[in-house]
Amino acid sequence: MADVGEVLMSVLSTIRVPKPGDRVHKDECALSFSSPESDGGLYVCMNSFLGFGSQYVDRHHARSGQRAYLHITRVRKAKKEEDVNSGSGHPPKKKPTRLAIGIEGGFDVEQELYEEDVKVVILPDRQEVTSEGLATMPDVVRERVSLSMTGIMAADSVSHTLQVQQWDGEVRQESRYATDLKQLDNGVKIPPSGWRCEVCDLEENIWMNLTDGKLLCGRRYFDGSGGNNHALLHFQETGYPIAVKLGTITPDGADVYSYDEDDMVLDPKLPEHLAHFGINMMTMEKTERTMTELEIAVNQRVGEWEVIQESGTTLRPLFGPGLTGMKNLGNSCYLNSVMQVLFTVPDFQSKYVSNIDKIIDEAPSDPTQDFKTQVAKLGYGLLSGEYCKPATDPGDENGASEPRGDQVGIAPRMFKALIGRGHPEFSTNRQQDAHEFLLHYINMVERNCRSGPNPSEAFRFLVEERIVCEQSQKAKYTQRVDYIVQLPVPMDQATNTEELQEAERRREEGDSSAPTVRAQIPFTSCMAALSEPEILADFWSSAVQAKTTATKTTRFASFPDHLVIQIKKFTIGLDWVPKKLDVSIDVPDTLDLSALHAIGQQPGEELLPEVAPPSLVTPDMEVKAPVLDDSTLSQLCEMGFPLEACRKAVYYTGNTGTDAAMNWIMGHMDDPDFSAPLVLPGCSSGTTPTESLSEEHLATIVSMGFSRDQATKALRATSNVLERAVDWIFSHLDDLESMDVSEGGRSAAESEGREPPPGPRVRDGPGKYELFAFISHMGTSTMCGHYVCHIKKDQQWVIFNDQKVCASEKPPKDLGYLYFYRRVAD
Repeated sequence: MADVGEVLMSVLSTIRVPKPGDRVHKDECALSFSSPESDGGLYVCMNSFLGFGSQYVDRHHARSGQRAYLHITRVRKAKKEEDVNSGSGHPPKKKPTRLAIGIEGGFDVEQELYEEDVKVVILPDRQEVTSEGLATMPDVVRERVSLSMTGIMAADSVSHTLQVQQWDGEVRQESRYATDLKQLDNGVKIPPSGWRCEVCDLEENIWMNLTDGKLLCGRRYFDGSGGNNHALLHFQETGYPIAVKLGTITPDGADVYSYDEDDMVLDPKLPEHLAHFGINMMTMEKTERTMTELEIAVNQRVGEWEVIQESGTTLRPLFGPGLTGMKNLGNSCYLNSVMQVLFTVPDFQSKYVSNIDKIIDEAPSDPTQDFKTQVAKLGYGLLSGEYCKPATDPGDENGASEPRGDQVGIAPRMFKALIGRGHPEFSTNRQQDAHEFLLHYINMVERNCRSGPNPSEAFRFLVEERIVCEQSQKAKYTQRVDYIVQLPVPMDQATNTEELQEAERRREEGDSSAPTVRAQIPFTSCMAALSEPEILADFWSSAVQAKTTATKTTRFASFPDHLVIQIKKFTIGLDWVPKKLDVSIDVPDTLDLSALHAIGQQPGEELLPEVAPPSLVTPDMEVKAPVLDDSTLSQLCEMGFPLEACRKAVYYTGNTGTDAAMNWIMGHMDDPDFSAPLVLPGCSSGTTPTESLSEEHLATIVSMGFSRDQATKALRATSNVLERAVDWIFSHLDDLESMDVSEGGRSAAESEGREPPPGPRVRDGPGKYELFAFISHMGTSTMCGHYVCHIKKDQQWVIFNDQKVCASEKPPKDLGYLYFYRRVAD
């Protein structure tokens, strides 16, 4: 041990004791999904506190020069029979009582019992120092090493901190109506039991309006269960805002809902409000599940949604390369589904997985914060097959039982933390929209692939919009880049209208046995709604210098290698309440979009002149800025549109009012320069070209690899707002690459020794496709529910439901939300 002591003495200065704020990665390798439970355990650098699996620790030592590592190995303890019972051992696991993670009463973070072994290891020879051996070391060595070991083991690991990030879906705010709630003196007294809906006689899910005492049923759930919406309809008719769910009232409180605030709320005067209708809150007992309990039940039995998850059949578990499941980190199924699909696309495989050794060799000192490294780590984890071992029963000490349907899988904690960092939604543990996450991820790829292959090009395509002035018959052509086709759902084209009307009639009459009927929408009707011309009223025509009617037609200017189609199932009802359309669409296995290819300007067709309307300036022309209607401008800005877009809308519609300006905005939202500063006729720059720019903002953008000219252009286009400038610059990369760059800056095109492209880089080819994957959503909105994906592998459909990966028997292709097609040869 003397030799080891001397070695420890020589590296003593590099051994650190974790301080508050230090990120300690003691549960997961920075470059793989190895953990202390993996073969070889985990090595935690005692200087940087980064964790590395056995296969990567030597590489880290060689690159960093660090020698002292804390080697942690864990072996799961087998659960004893008595541990399950409450008579001895650990108490039985408590059922959650609140819709929360990481706080008292919420869902427990998974806590397994392990036998743990910890020792210091000195590289490169991997000399071991156990706790007993450390006791024989000199005091100065023993004290520093012991403090470091204790600090590392006592610190919350980064993955644990992310997992228990407190999320409380039950936090409720006091209703703004509660304090001064108006209650009618109508003599209504509510009995202590026997409640029925006054409209349909339903006996469950009954809510009492706290203004007039009406007893009515609650909302209908997405699957047809629940109530018949009569309490909601009563609010819409009367405006009486607050209701309490009968059966949830106890001396401690009750479920109170504010329809106007569209949320569960607190009513500090609830005892008084209940007493008005003869209810003594102190004597009431709970007879129905609260809304929280109902949501918890959904979260606990997420595998019971039958059709999409194919729970009506026995599914055969699959294991092997490309068949690795992903752990749900708490509403992360949207991320799991999207990433499973993306890593079946060859572009993403070749960019991140085929080059993983090169990526790891070039990784920065802290690879946990490097986008390329973490994406490569995730991709390799999904495709290699190393982590798709069956998850055995924790109580099966010898592994003799049959493997369960789910796998050990991988937990994408580092990836989720990195890609969600700074984002108001994806940094949380709340459920998200898979469509929005896909776009967010593509944006991140774009930002991190300014040079070299860009896998998101597999989805990129050009859209051509042709606008024809009805009065002059002259046309205008514009092109924009897109990644996803958003397919409308024409509900009026349902083929089973009579069945839908009959089911609705029976529900309105209170028939609890009324079947749930799903609207059958032909896919051809959806495509027709996408391609049909759109009428633009009050279109300002530069040909006639006046407002007129125009038609807009949208076509594909290019066909991508991989086509993503989003079914627009989520919409806003007439009552402004978000809702999901319950539809079945006969989405085809093959798709031919050749007829929707743009044909461009036709022979003899005249274009609308690129002439702005008359300049609204003073006669002496000394005032360079346009004279705009402040009232119209402020109204548009209050709607959330960019200031410069609002200025252009008012200017180009000649100060003719809010409606005309609003129509201009809706017709130009997809223009590349929609948010760019207003440029007056004869001017070459915006209306504020001499506005001073923040040197700090310029330096920040230049430090990201852009030139000063590019940074200047971005800040000018966004009124010198740094956050908007960063978003702007990443959405205009192709335009920026063709800029004349000065002050030593070089565009990505020049740095690679190639000619700057004339426009966005897009691929084109035949418009014939075959379906290879789809993502389905279960729930009433994108903010709740569950996602799974189906992927076609070797002519076999496979369902990926978080950690469960099985052969699909009945892929529900008609109920998908996002569909993924790949090009097929003619």
